[in-house]
Order: sequence, then C-alpha cells, then structure tokens
Amino acid sequence: MNNYKQVIAAVVLLISLSASASGTADSVAPAAYRHASEDIGTVRQVYDGKLYPDIQVNTFRNIDRLFPSRTVARGPVISQLPLSPQPLKDFAYSVDGQTYDLYDVLSMNRVSGLLIIKNGAIVFEQYLLGNGPDTRWMSMSVVKSITATLIGAAIQDGLINSIDDPIVNYLPRFNGTAYEGVTVKHLLQMSSGVAWNETYTDPASDRRRMLEAQLSQQPGAILDLMASLPRAAKPGTLWNYSTGETQLAGALVRAATGKPVAQYLSEKIWSKLGMQADASWWLQSPDGLEIGGSGLSATLRDYARLGLFWLNDGVIRTGGKTQRVLPPGWMQAASSRQLIGGKTVDYGYMLWPMHGNSYAAEGIFGQYLFVDPDKQLVVAMWSAQSKPLHRAGLNEYAFLQALSAHFQ
Repeated sequence: MNNYKQVIAAVVLLISLSASASGTADSVAPAAYRHASEDIGTVRQVYDGKLYPDIQVNTFRNIDRLFPSRTVARGPVISQLPLSPQPLKDFAYSVDGQTYDLYDVLSMNRVSGLLIIKNGAIVFEQYLLGNGPDTRWMSMSVVKSITATLIGAAIQDGLINSIDDPIVNYLPRFNGTAYEGVTVKHLLQMSSGVAWNETYTDPASDRRRMLEAQLSQQPGAILDLMASLPRAAKPGTLWNYSTGETQLAGALVRAATGKPVAQYLSEKIWSKLGMQADASWWLQSPDGLEIGGSGLSATLRDYARLGLFWLNDGVIRTGGKTQRVLPPGWMQAASSRQLIGGKTVDYGYMLWPMHGNSYAAEGIFGQYLFVDPDKQLVVAMWSAQSKPLHRAGLNEYAFLQALSAHFQ
C-alpha cells in the first residue's frame, strides 16, 4: 500500500511539473508544500458540512487540489511585519454576564490561525490544528471582497470608465438577460434585482447549481447559469446576497483588463505588497475564468498584508515610493452601509460594515479579514467550524468589537 501511494504521489508531481513547464494554469507545486500529501474530502462534503474534523482541516489547507487553480504570483521582496513591543495581554470581554478570553475564542470557535496587527506591528499570532506560517488556507467569500477590490483598481487604471457603467458595456453576452440595465455599482452592492437562492446546504438552490456548474469544468458554465436567471426586482431596489454575481464581477475584471484575474491581482497588489508566498485561485475550467466568490488560498500573514492595504486606502508604499492602486476614498465607500430601495443595508461593495468605521471580509466556516481604521487594527482569522453557517461558538462580531474596544 505504501509503495502504491508513493507511485501515485510521483505521478501527481510529474503531472504538476509538466503543466507548469507547458505554461498552463496550476497552483504551487505540491512538492514545495508540506501539507500536500494529506487526505482531503470533496467540495460537496465541504458545502454540506459532512467532513470529519481532521479531514476538514486538511481540505481547507489544500483547496487548490479540488479544482484547477491559477497562481497569484508574489514579488521578489517580502515586506516585514514587525513584532510589537507591547503584545496583546490580559484581553477579556463579557457577553450576557459571561467572561471570555482569547483562549475561549480560539477553542470554542475552532480557530486555526489568528493574527492581530495594531499600528502596523504584530501584537498576537497563533496557529492551531497543525497549521503554521507557511500554511495556505481557504478564504471562500473573503474572495468576493478581493474581486470587488480589483474592480476599484480597474477604475483607477481607467479600464472601467465609471462605477455607474452598465455591465453589458464590458460583458455584451448579458444583453437581453435579466442583467441588462444592471450597473457596476449594482453588481458590487448585490442589488441587481436578479433572482438568486444562496442556501449552501439546499441541493436545489442556485448556489448549489453554481457549484455543479463549477464541478462540470465546462468553460462558461457558471456565466451561462447567470444568464438564465429571472428578474425579481428593478436594479438598485432590492439587496440579495448572491455568490453568482461575484462570477460576473470576475468576468468584468477579465473583460476590462484583458488579463486573467489572478494575473491582475498579482500585478496590482500581490507582487507589490511584499507577500511572502504565491497564492492560488480556483478556476471555472482548466485555464479558464477565476471563481470570483471563493477559492483563493494564501498564508495568514499575506491575508493580513491585504488588510493593511485596505487600511491604507489602497495605497502601496515601498522603497520610498507611493503608488495609489484604488481611487481615493474607495475603501470608505466600499465599507459603508448602502441605501438600497429606501432601506439601509449592512453591506458595502462586497464588504460587511461593522462597528464605527470598521468592516470585514467574511467567509464561511469562520474566515475573517477585519479592519478598524479608527484603531489602526487588522485581524486575519482562519477557522474550521463544523458547518458553513449557523454554527455554534462565540459571536465573531462581538469578539472583534471587544478587540477594538480593548485598544485605546
């Protein structure tokens, strides 16, 4: 049996090296990654919440093995994240008369990695469940916020003329569909008015139909699904959370820039921020379009570096030079509550506004990238909670609000 496994591993490695040599899309070579030989589950098991805890953890740090992926290349220089001379100590908070500390948060929420940065320096960093600084972990819907950020970058580059442009200006295939009349801003707000059922665990939902389209690995299958959806309301009048619309957002980035989305992310952000490792990003089909709403895998410190980029309003400072990647004020607009159909919605441009001026990118199973500009605070948190949604454990919003309050 051991010989058989060694033969299979060798074959997988040869295939990966061959793909890399031929220039096809691939993730980081498995031989370079210490978790690469771990047993993993299937993507259906992930969304159903039907994985034993150890296999779930293995799967979350090996998601590039579930689908073809494209590399998001880092640059030649790694930016240092200094350690604070004042590490986080004696943190505790109360909810309904019960006091909790960091140990409770880590254990009760099955946190697998937590990194807290205050004023640009690390005040707390802890890895659990076998992870380490070199581990890459799935972000799932955190990716939505990254895709939205790339739309901002394309606007700053002049590749998208305006946030109020109709998306059919860039994606003409959606003329004559329910997306005709939907603007870039509607897409970012998820206020297109197009019908969508997001229920992860319902095999008949639109979200699971999208997953099946992704599993088919047929080029354009997800966009075909989106083009078939009916209209539920006038654009801009109804908020409805839709992972499918992030695929349109990714397609918009691809059409406007003329580049693979992962390449544009690398060129504009990943290679410039001093990331420590390449990331990987799921594809709809081999060498196809990136999945705009899930499937990015990166190290904890690199997620935190992205949070620092947001904190700095999309400005990168390296080597004494300053480069603006996002339009001025983009992050404030992207992280603010929106008025949609006469109602205030707790959603920005694929970001979740929180207390004060703080906001977060969020992913199922407890993935968070939290930014509090008022406190110069960034938190990157991985988790491996048992179910995609409605899970047991401590409320993350209460924890993050208490963390903000802890710092004067």
